[in-house]
Amino acid sequence: METVLQFLLLSAGFMMLIKGADFFVDGSSEIASRFGIPQLVVGLTIVAMGTSAPEAAVSISAALKGNAGITIGNVAGSNILNILIILGLTAFLTKKTVPVAASTVKYEMPFMIVTMLVLLWMGYAGNEITRLEGAGLWVVFLLYLFYLLKMAKKGAGRNSEEDEGEVSERGANKKEKSMAMLVLFTSAGLALIVAGSSVTVDAATAIARIIGLSERFIGLTIVALGTSLPELFTSVSAARKGSADIAIGNIVGSNIFNILFVAGTSALITPIVFESKFTVDFLVAAAAGVLLWIFSFSGKSLNRAEGGVLLLGYLGYFIYLL
Repeated sequence: METVLQFLLLSAGFMMLIKGADFFVDGSSEIASRFGIPQLVVGLTIVAMGTSAPEAAVSISAALKGNAGITIGNVAGSNILNILIILGLTAFLTKKTVPVAASTVKYEMPFMIVTMLVLLWMGYAGNEITRLEGAGLWVVFLLYLFYLLKMAKKGAGRNSEEDEGEVSERGANKKEKSMAMLVLFTSAGLALIVAGSSVTVDAATAIARIIGLSERFIGLTIVALGTSLPELFTSVSAARKGSADIAIGNIVGSNIFNILFVAGTSALITPIVFESKFTVDFLVAAAAGVLLWIFSFSGKSLNRAEGGVLLLGYLGYFIYLL
């Protein structure tokens, strides 16, 4: 009886994620077009931070409870999943290629890779992330927000007037909605995404325990993937709806947010112990970022074959974990 209940909850969680992603992408895309904000900026900020809410909640809650060590595993695991699984699936499941904005290839992706390596260096050099280093991550986070604000003012991320026309066309059918309704749709979508993620993780974890899987396996796979489900559903939904800048920006922005805000905030609360085993995980995360950058730099887009390569990369990492 308990197993049946957990499967029903798992199904309900997935339904919440699917509908939440639809509402969130539609609402945020239309708000962006109303204010003339580039889709890329929306993806790198509102969508990225919103879908990273589960990671932030888990890590900061753990730090407040004196168990900040979970933060490092959460950040590394989520960043690996975001690139290899989520962008891999997004590219693999999308009929057309997923275009990548020029500024993302030139600035945000290299910045994401550098921040991963900096966090690795901080932890490896001192066996912990100190409060001072947490403050440093927060300073860089504020500078990053300032950079995004400048991007928004300059209208960066739109390659041409044709792109603007496409954005306006996508919003044409929704012009009758008031701004209050759009904000409500976006907020409701985010709430469904976060709640659906929580329900899905809890149900999947319960099922895994009933089956007899180990706590370590559950933590490294089900829980890590569960907190990344908002990014998965939002990115796939955005790509299928033609909002590719939101799909790619969501992942790149989420990874940067995880490192600078989530790890930085947790370290400010209490120093984070950096266990040596996490060195490999962060190197894998950085390597995944480099692979994504190479694919994006070579063709200015992600195609189905490259999505398959990313998925195979996670399969190799999963085998290593086993």
